[in-house]
Amino acid sequence: MLDDFLLRSLVGGMAIAAAAGPLGAFVVWRRMAFLGEALANAALLGVVLGVLLRVSTLPVVVLVVVLLALVLTALERRRILPVDTLLAILSHGALATGLVLLAFLDRFRVDLMSYLFGDILAVSTGDLTLILAVLAGVTLSLGTFWRSFLAITVDAEIAAVEGVPVDRCRLLLTLLLAAVIAVGMKLVGILLVVSLLIVPAAAARRLAASPAQMALLAAIAGMICVVGGLLLSLRLDLPAGPAIVVVAVALFATAQLVPARGSR
Repeated sequence: MLDDFLLRSLVGGMAIAAAAGPLGAFVVWRRMAFLGEALANAALLGVVLGVLLRVSTLPVVVLVVVLLALVLTALERRRILPVDTLLAILSHGALATGLVLLAFLDRFRVDLMSYLFGDILAVSTGDLTLILAVLAGVTLSLGTFWRSFLAITVDAEIAAVEGVPVDRCRLLLTLLLAAVIAVGMKLVGILLVVSLLIVPAAAARRLAASPAQMALLAAIAGMICVVGGLLLSLRLDLPAGPAIVVVAVALFATAQLVPARGSR
């Protein structure tokens, strides 16, 4: 029988993978992998701010990541610069600000390695409750707005003509990504959480014949990676977060050996 901490780690990891897979599919379809990097860099800034303010880091991380998502959506709506340029500015700005603020952490004790690379084996009951709440929110949102999300992904202008609230859907999708990244960093870390979003979705793209099938396969692939990474970590005494990503990359490489089925 599994110990309590292993059970929490397994359930939490699989829940994050189930939420990240379908969202990662949209990131792959929209060719916006850099969006995940920008949100992850904002998460690092949130961690540093939380430590400096001597408050719980997770609420600050969520606040900073959501704020960056709102700023990105507002700037994207104004069309002052291409999206990739905006992402680069926000991403590097958040990262640089976080690194500058690190200079003020000399008098504080903080284990930044746990934030950078995660500690899935340290998932608490409170963490698990939050993760499951995020999974429920992502599942409900995707179930409700799936067609709208697909429409703005295929062609935002046509979607707008058909009455889809493009700006609201973009904002909601970005906020869902922000939520997954904010809670996912607890498991695999800020530096690796984007991999859990993108790599399983990229592997699923090779095997899926439809968008819905790709989203489902991405979630399943992510859960397989979590289970495989935890097994590697326990048996070989490896860091769990990087082990999960290594399994994900191996799964992606294996998927390339299978003939493509023509998903988008």
